[in-house]
Amino acid sequence: MVALILVTSLQRYRLVLFVIFMVYWVTLAIAPHYRRDWALENLLVFVLVPFLVLTRNKLPFSRLSYTLMFGFLFLHTLGAHYTYAHVPYDAWFETVIGRSLSELTGWQRNHYDRLVHFLYGFLWYYPIREIFLRVADVRGFWGFFLPLDVTMSTSAMFELIEWGAASLVGGDLAAAYLGMQGDTWDAHKDMALASLGALISMIVTMLIMVRLRRDFAREWADSFRVKHPKPLGEEAIKRLSKK
Repeated sequence: MVALILVTSLQRYRLVLFVIFMVYWVTLAIAPHYRRDWALENLLVFVLVPFLVLTRNKLPFSRLSYTLMFGFLFLHTLGAHYTYAHVPYDAWFETVIGRSLSELTGWQRNHYDRLVHFLYGFLWYYPIREIFLRVADVRGFWGFFLPLDVTMSTSAMFELIEWGAASLVGGDLAAAYLGMQGDTWDAHKDMALASLGALISMIVTMLIMVRLRRDFAREWADSFRVKHPKPLGEEAIKRLSKK
Protein backbone atom coordinates (compact mmCIF):
# COMPACT_ATOMS: atom_id res chain seq x y z
CA MET A 1 0.00 0.00 0.00
CA VAL A 2 2.83 2.43 0.86
CA ALA A 3 4.53 1.76 -2.47
CA LEU A 4 1.23 2.28 -4.28
CA ILE A 5 0.80 5.65 -2.59
CA LEU A 6 4.26 6.78 -3.64
CA VAL A 7 4.38 5.66 -7.27
CA THR A 8 0.87 6.02 -8.67
CA SER A 9 -0.72 9.20 -9.93
CA LEU A 10 -3.42 10.79 -7.80
CA GLN A 11 -6.18 10.05 -10.33
CA ARG A 12 -5.21 6.40 -10.70
CA TYR A 13 -4.78 5.93 -6.97
CA ARG A 14 -8.21 7.44 -6.30
CA LEU A 15 -9.77 5.15 -8.87
CA VAL A 16 -8.11 2.06 -7.36
CA LEU A 17 -9.38 2.94 -3.89
CA PHE A 18 -12.87 3.68 -5.22
CA VAL A 19 -13.13 0.37 -7.11
CA ILE A 20 -11.83 -1.64 -4.13
CA PHE A 21 -14.25 0.07 -1.78
CA MET A 22 -17.27 -0.34 -4.05
CA VAL A 23 -16.59 -4.06 -4.57
CA TYR A 24 -16.16 -4.46 -0.81
CA TRP A 25 -19.25 -2.38 -0.03
CA VAL A 26 -21.49 -4.23 -2.51
CA THR A 27 -20.27 -7.59 -1.17
CA LEU A 28 -21.18 -6.65 2.41
CA ALA A 29 -24.45 -5.04 1.29
CA ILE A 30 -25.84 -8.28 -0.14
CA ALA A 31 -26.87 -9.92 3.12
CA PRO A 32 -26.24 -7.71 6.18
CA HIS A 33 -27.26 -9.16 9.54
CA TYR A 34 -29.83 -6.44 10.20
CA ARG A 35 -30.93 -4.63 7.04
CA ARG A 36 -32.63 -1.66 8.72
CA ASP A 37 -29.62 -0.89 10.93
CA TRP A 38 -27.37 -1.32 7.87
CA ALA A 39 -29.44 1.32 6.05
CA LEU A 40 -29.10 3.78 8.93
CA GLU A 41 -25.36 3.20 9.30
CA ASN A 42 -24.82 3.66 5.57
CA LEU A 43 -26.27 7.17 5.50
CA LEU A 44 -22.69 8.26 6.13
CA VAL A 45 -21.46 6.35 3.07
CA PHE A 46 -24.35 7.60 0.92
CA VAL A 47 -23.38 11.20 1.71
CA LEU A 48 -19.59 11.04 1.98
CA VAL A 49 -18.63 8.94 -1.05
CA PRO A 50 -20.67 11.00 -3.57
CA PHE A 51 -19.26 14.17 -1.99
CA LEU A 52 -15.69 12.95 -2.49
CA VAL A 53 -16.46 11.94 -6.07
CA LEU A 54 -18.15 15.23 -6.98
CA THR A 55 -15.40 17.38 -5.42
CA ARG A 56 -12.48 15.33 -6.74
CA ASN A 57 -11.47 18.06 -9.21
CA LYS A 58 -12.14 21.20 -7.16
CA LEU A 59 -10.82 19.75 -3.91
CA PRO A 60 -8.56 16.79 -4.62
CA PHE A 61 -7.12 15.40 -1.39
CA SER A 62 -3.64 13.95 -1.07
CA ARG A 63 -3.16 10.23 -1.50
CA LEU A 64 -2.46 10.04 2.23
CA SER A 65 -5.83 11.64 3.06
CA TYR A 66 -7.70 9.39 0.64
CA THR A 67 -6.01 6.36 2.21
CA LEU A 68 -6.99 7.46 5.73
CA MET A 69 -10.60 8.07 4.71
CA PHE A 70 -10.67 4.73 2.86
CA GLY A 71 -9.45 2.97 6.02
CA PHE A 72 -12.20 4.48 8.12
CA LEU A 73 -14.94 3.69 5.58
CA PHE A 74 -13.62 0.14 5.26
CA LEU A 75 -14.02 -0.44 9.02
CA HIS A 76 -17.35 1.40 9.17
CA THR A 77 -18.77 -0.74 6.37
CA LEU A 78 -17.78 -3.88 8.26
CA GLY A 79 -19.52 -2.58 11.38
CA ALA A 80 -22.65 -1.76 9.37
CA HIS A 81 -22.73 -5.27 7.92
CA TYR A 82 -22.72 -7.07 11.28
CA THR A 83 -24.04 -4.16 13.40
CA TYR A 84 -21.29 -2.66 15.52
CA ALA A 85 -22.16 -4.59 18.68
CA HIS A 86 -21.91 -7.97 16.91
CA VAL A 87 -18.77 -7.80 14.78
CA PRO A 88 -17.38 -11.31 15.41
CA TYR A 89 -13.75 -10.46 16.08
CA ASP A 90 -13.73 -12.93 18.98
CA ALA A 91 -14.57 -15.78 16.60
CA TRP A 92 -11.87 -14.61 14.19
CA PHE A 93 -9.26 -14.51 16.96
CA GLU A 94 -10.31 -17.94 18.21
CA THR A 95 -9.95 -19.38 14.70
CA VAL A 96 -6.41 -18.00 14.39
CA ILE A 97 -4.93 -18.41 17.90
CA GLY A 98 -7.36 -20.75 19.63
CA ARG A 99 -8.64 -18.19 22.13
CA SER A 100 -10.96 -15.22 21.80
CA LEU A 101 -9.73 -11.68 22.29
CA SER A 102 -12.23 -11.18 25.12
CA GLU A 103 -10.72 -14.17 26.95
CA LEU A 104 -7.25 -12.70 26.60
CA THR A 105 -8.26 -9.19 27.71
CA GLY A 106 -11.13 -9.90 30.11
CA TRP A 107 -13.51 -7.67 28.15
CA GLN A 108 -17.20 -8.03 28.96
CA ARG A 109 -18.55 -6.31 25.84
CA ASN A 110 -17.89 -6.06 22.12
CA HIS A 111 -15.40 -3.20 21.66
CA TYR A 112 -15.46 -2.84 17.89
CA ASP A 113 -17.42 0.41 18.16
CA ARG A 114 -14.80 1.78 20.55
CA LEU A 115 -12.06 0.97 18.03
CA VAL A 116 -13.86 2.72 15.17
CA HIS A 117 -14.58 5.83 17.25
CA PHE A 118 -10.91 6.04 18.20
CA LEU A 119 -9.90 5.58 14.57
CA TYR A 120 -12.41 8.20 13.46
CA GLY A 121 -10.37 10.77 15.35
CA PHE A 122 -7.03 9.29 14.36
CA LEU A 123 -7.78 8.81 10.66
CA TRP A 124 -9.89 11.88 9.96
CA TYR A 125 -7.67 14.45 11.68
CA TYR A 126 -5.30 14.83 8.74
CA PRO A 127 -7.92 15.10 5.95
CA ILE A 128 -9.70 17.76 8.02
CA ARG A 129 -6.37 19.53 8.53
CA GLU A 130 -5.89 19.50 4.76
CA ILE A 131 -9.19 21.32 4.32
CA PHE A 132 -8.26 23.96 6.88
CA LEU A 133 -4.83 24.59 5.36
CA ARG A 134 -6.00 24.63 1.74
CA VAL A 135 -9.47 26.22 2.00
CA ALA A 136 -9.41 28.35 5.16
CA ASP A 137 -5.67 29.08 4.77
CA VAL A 138 -4.99 28.71 8.50
CA ARG A 139 -1.40 28.54 9.70
CA GLY A 140 0.65 27.80 12.78
CA PHE A 141 -1.20 26.86 15.96
CA TRP A 142 -4.62 27.10 14.25
CA GLY A 143 -3.60 24.59 11.59
CA PHE A 144 -3.24 22.01 14.34
CA PHE A 145 -5.91 23.04 16.84
CA LEU A 146 -8.85 23.67 14.51
CA PRO A 147 -8.76 20.20 12.89
CA LEU A 148 -8.66 18.73 16.41
CA ASP A 149 -11.59 20.93 17.40
CA VAL A 150 -13.66 19.94 14.35
CA THR A 151 -12.88 16.25 14.79
CA MET A 152 -14.04 16.41 18.41
CA SER A 153 -17.15 18.44 17.60
CA THR A 154 -18.20 16.20 14.71
CA SER A 155 -17.81 13.19 17.00
CA ALA A 156 -20.19 14.87 19.46
CA MET A 157 -22.52 15.83 16.60
CA PHE A 158 -22.65 12.22 15.46
CA GLU A 159 -23.67 11.11 18.96
CA LEU A 160 -26.49 13.68 18.88
CA ILE A 161 -27.58 12.42 15.46
CA GLU A 162 -27.55 8.86 16.80
CA TRP A 163 -29.71 9.94 19.74
CA GLY A 164 -32.18 11.75 17.48
CA ALA A 165 -32.41 8.90 14.98
CA ALA A 166 -32.80 6.30 17.72
CA SER A 167 -35.54 8.36 19.39
CA LEU A 168 -37.33 8.62 16.06
CA VAL A 169 -37.22 4.94 15.04
CA GLY A 170 -37.40 3.37 18.52
CA GLY A 171 -37.54 -0.33 19.39
CA ASP A 172 -34.93 -2.92 18.43
CA LEU A 173 -33.66 -0.81 15.57
CA ALA A 174 -32.77 2.01 17.97
CA ALA A 175 -30.93 -0.43 20.27
CA ALA A 176 -28.98 -1.91 17.35
CA TYR A 177 -28.12 1.53 15.97
CA LEU A 178 -26.95 2.95 19.29
CA GLY A 179 -25.03 -0.19 20.28
CA MET A 180 -24.75 0.93 23.90
CA GLN A 181 -24.62 -2.65 25.20
CA GLY A 182 -25.92 -1.53 28.57
CA ASP A 183 -23.27 1.17 29.12
CA THR A 184 -24.84 4.41 30.37
CA TRP A 185 -21.69 6.35 29.46
CA ASP A 186 -21.30 4.83 26.00
CA ALA A 187 -21.62 8.14 24.11
CA HIS A 188 -19.17 9.89 26.43
CA LYS A 189 -16.57 7.13 26.02
CA ASP A 190 -17.01 7.18 22.24
CA MET A 191 -16.41 10.93 22.12
CA ALA A 192 -13.41 10.62 24.46
CA LEU A 193 -11.83 7.94 22.27
CA ALA A 194 -12.39 9.97 19.08
CA SER A 195 -10.79 12.96 20.81
CA LEU A 196 -7.83 10.84 21.93
CA GLY A 197 -7.33 9.50 18.41
CA ALA A 198 -7.37 13.02 16.95
CA LEU A 199 -4.98 14.26 19.65
CA ILE A 200 -2.49 11.49 18.89
CA SER A 201 -2.73 12.24 15.17
CA MET A 202 -2.21 15.94 15.86
CA ILE A 203 0.91 15.25 17.93
CA VAL A 204 2.34 12.95 15.25
CA THR A 205 1.67 15.56 12.54
CA MET A 206 3.20 18.29 14.68
CA LEU A 207 6.38 16.29 15.35
CA ILE A 208 6.79 15.64 11.62
CA MET A 209 6.32 19.32 10.83
CA VAL A 210 8.80 20.39 13.53
CA ARG A 211 11.38 18.11 11.95
CA LEU A 212 10.73 19.08 8.33
CA ARG A 213 9.95 22.82 8.46
CA ARG A 214 12.66 25.28 9.36
CA ASP A 215 10.16 28.12 9.76
CA PHE A 216 7.85 26.15 12.06
CA ALA A 217 8.55 28.26 15.17
CA ARG A 218 8.19 31.55 13.28
CA GLU A 219 4.91 30.51 11.67
CA TRP A 220 3.60 29.24 15.03
CA ALA A 221 4.42 32.57 16.71
CA ASP A 222 2.98 34.57 13.82
CA SER A 223 -0.33 32.68 14.09
CA PHE A 224 -0.91 34.40 17.48
CA ARG A 225 -0.26 37.88 16.11
CA VAL A 226 -3.35 40.10 15.88
CA LYS A 227 -3.96 40.71 12.18
CA HIS A 228 -6.85 43.17 12.47
CA PRO A 229 -6.45 45.45 15.53
CA LYS A 230 -9.86 47.10 15.31
CA PRO A 231 -12.61 45.41 17.38
CA LEU A 232 -15.64 43.85 15.75
CA GLY A 233 -19.18 43.58 17.16
CA GLU A 234 -20.89 46.94 17.57
CA GLU A 235 -17.71 48.76 16.47
CA ALA A 236 -17.74 46.91 13.17
CA ILE A 237 -21.44 47.71 12.73
CA LYS A 238 -20.69 51.42 13.19
CA ARG A 239 -17.93 51.31 10.59
CA LEU A 240 -20.07 49.42 8.10
CA SER A 241 -23.04 51.76 8.59
CA LYS A 242 -20.89 54.78 7.71
CA LYS A 243 -19.93 53.34 4.34
